[in-house]
Amino acid sequence: MKASFFLFIALLGLGCTSVHAQTLPATLPPPDTAPASDPVKALTQPDLPSIERIANDAQRELFQAADRAAGPSPGQPSRKTTLKAPKLADPSTWEKDSQHKLAVLEIKFGGNVQTVMFELYPQDAPMTVSNFLDNVETGAYKGLAFHRAIEGFIVQTGDPLSADEGARDRWGTGGEGKTVQAEIKRNHRKGAVAMGRRSDKVNPSRRSNGYQFYFALGNYGALDGKYTVFGQVISGLEVLERLSKMPVDSNDCPIARIEISDVKIIDHKGPLYLSDTTTASTASEETYVKPISGGSSVGRFFRRIW
Repeated sequence: MKASFFLFIALLGLGCTSVHAQTLPATLPPPDTAPASDPVKALTQPDLPSIERIANDAQRELFQAADRAAGPSPGQPSRKTTLKAPKLADPSTWEKDSQHKLAVLEIKFGGNVQTVMFELYPQDAPMTVSNFLDNVETGAYKGLAFHRAIEGFIVQTGDPLSADEGARDRWGTGGEGKTVQAEIKRNHRKGAVAMGRRSDKVNPSRRSNGYQFYFALGNYGALDGKYTVFGQVISGLEVLERLSKMPVDSNDCPIARIEISDVKIIDHKGPLYLSDTTTASTASEETYVKPISGGSSVGRFFRRIW
């Protein structure tokens, strides 16, 4: 309740502030800190409308305004020129007997729940994937916020400190007590999922932070050989791109709270097919499902999610 009301006050304070394009750094920013902010005490008068409802409505309006200010909607040409990543392997062409470990990330975003699915690469980053699976199993990611969003570059989450809205001044510094050995093999193509870490100066072995991870929103060779890539987005990249355009503070932390509501792990066999809702105009943002003929509980799960 406290966090929601504080969000509402913050949104009112935005007023007519416009959304500005963000500067694209040359390298992935280290886990900096954000300005401090104190939570506001919730009002308790019985005649007031639901603070939760007001905050949700205000947040939704903010996201809609940011979408309009950001320019073209998904499926339209972007105003920003970026290097196009090489085309990835089509999940619908996966071999019939091939095995794939998938993560389904549900994100509370703009008053709704959006879904992003990415494939994990245990063959290239076994210790990193094992650590990620342990975090998911223990529920470590539920309720954590996206604490960094840089348009056209990255969005980052997984900091345990982001569960506490009152600890915004320290978001981006959490999880340092747990690290994972570097497993640097894969490159940063668009949609790559990689672990954050501390800088080379204090971390010459480039060990990964035990919790924080980010999504690359472009093909960034400058990051190759420096961070452990352990997955690749196969559906929902447009959700992450929209998230990256939201208003942020001076440390690139989204002003309105955007958080992980759940993470599911699926062991999938065979190909994934384009959903019935995908059209030619959205072909660049392909959404995949398990075919209905699968008939299994996993198949029903995918039909419900996608």
